[in-house]
Amino acid sequence: MLWSGWGDPSRATPLPEPVVGLLRELLGVKPAEAAPLALDEIIPPGPRLSDTALAALGDAVGEEHVRTDAEARVRHTRGKSTPDLLRIRAGQADDAPDAVVLPASHDEVLAVLRACAEHRVAVVPFGGGTSVVGGLAPTGIARPDDGSTGFSAFISLDLRRLDALVELDEVSRTAVFQPGLRAPRAEELLRERGYTLGHFPQSFEWATIGGFAAARSSGQASAGYGRFDEMVVGLTVATPAGTLDLGRAPKSAAGPDLRQLVLGSEGAFGVITSVRVRIRPVPDARAYEGWRFPDFASGSTALRALAQDGPLPTVLRLSDETETMIGLADPSGVGAGLSDAAGCLVVLGLEGIPDEIEARRAKIRDVLSGLGGEPLGAEPGEKWEHGRFNAPYLRDALLDVGAFAETLETAGFWSDLPALYAGVKGAITGTLAANGTPPLVMCHISHVYPSGASLYFTVVSAQGEDAVAHWEKAKHAANDAILAAGGTISHHHGVGTDHRDWYARETGPLGVAALRAVKSALDPAGILNPGILLRPEPDHESRRGVRGNAPARQNQLPPAAEE
Repeated sequence: MLWSGWGDPSRATPLPEPVVGLLRELLGVKPAEAAPLALDEIIPPGPRLSDTALAALGDAVGEEHVRTDAEARVRHTRGKSTPDLLRIRAGQADDAPDAVVLPASHDEVLAVLRACAEHRVAVVPFGGGTSVVGGLAPTGIARPDDGSTGFSAFISLDLRRLDALVELDEVSRTAVFQPGLRAPRAEELLRERGYTLGHFPQSFEWATIGGFAAARSSGQASAGYGRFDEMVVGLTVATPAGTLDLGRAPKSAAGPDLRQLVLGSEGAFGVITSVRVRIRPVPDARAYEGWRFPDFASGSTALRALAQDGPLPTVLRLSDETETMIGLADPSGVGAGLSDAAGCLVVLGLEGIPDEIEARRAKIRDVLSGLGGEPLGAEPGEKWEHGRFNAPYLRDALLDVGAFAETLETAGFWSDLPALYAGVKGAITGTLAANGTPPLVMCHISHVYPSGASLYFTVVSAQGEDAVAHWEKAKHAANDAILAAGGTISHHHGVGTDHRDWYARETGPLGVAALRAVKSALDPAGILNPGILLRPEPDHESRRGVRGNAPARQNQLPPAAEE
């Protein structure tokens, strides 16, 4: 993974000059004042790990698997949001981990957690490093130079050595993976046996199986395969308090499903060390096509009809008018096939045996045509499929020429989507325009359910004097708009630190108290991803890593929840 951007550096593609010219003319984008620093120019702060803590970590995983060199630490600093990249390109590595630790087994993970609890060292589980919500940036770490207190240091727990397909059960059609296995390799191993997960999020090429589970990932084929959390039937989790083995059967009425406490917990409750997932046979054929609708409202109605009454394609997505128009100039050719910039593009994909695909396609055509859709043939769908993982590279190219580009997402019930769409778009546009960087705001629906759907926004603007500060104001306004319109603060990006306070408002004080109780039971010293998902408790110093002790004030709520 490119340390200062996304993915494979050899796939980086500069923006065509005409596109750069349009950005300058329409959005006031100016060239960056300074080139990004080189990797060897970025010097993180000196490690704060004591010699005894380093020795304990070396005993847990082997000294050669504890890295404290600057390059390893920089490569594990924060995630891949646009603010993350702008900060690292400017040389800001003040919150680099103090060490990168690479365990190779469940027992080694447990040993690392025991050592870190004993030495007051925080632990940030690290898979593909693709978080875009501050999920790799813990809070509550001591900064001796400013007199702050907290954990003495923090490590990045890189799970890349846990990268095996442990078991494939063809009778039950399940597979057991270790968490550090990257998605392309997982698909490769399954395809050797004729199976697939069918999980292809935009982060597919770099994300890991454990990360999918920890963040409740949702793939581009979710209409056909479901979200990743719906695929998970079993988990093994290492916690500072011991091991959780979850999932004795696909479904159970034996109390609440504890798997759901781990799915989406983002490493705050434990470290996932194995995942058992449902698998399916590789489809015989795939087919993609495009449709045009007059506007976003009519396109949304068509998607709702398919989601509620069928037939439901494997892939189903709708771009609004702005995203459709911009797609015409996109080098990936997403919008190719539209005769002009009017209307909204629908992309759909079908999988199965050829005869079955044709039968479903005919029924879908009847539905979409009856609701005002115009068929565009295979080209728009096939071009989308060909470039489906390219958007993060385009984001980096925009940053290179001085533009700002970022995404955010939410979900809501169908009846709430119009107000949710208008509220979020208005909040982003109004806030950025007021700060002198009027944006281009695009949106698409990419995950549908009988009762609702997700909205995924892409924002492009000039960077302005302080791009990170400008975006923080806009993101906060958008988060407020999401909750005001009845949406959820995240459909698949997760909570991290960026959404944490709005998550507390969404789940409510009693919900936060319940999550704190879970955190106390599984992580008594609070070492796991502090500040991610939940604010650190004010009294965490009193807990000092004594295993099994409940916090003195376990119902203490974060300020956002108290308000």
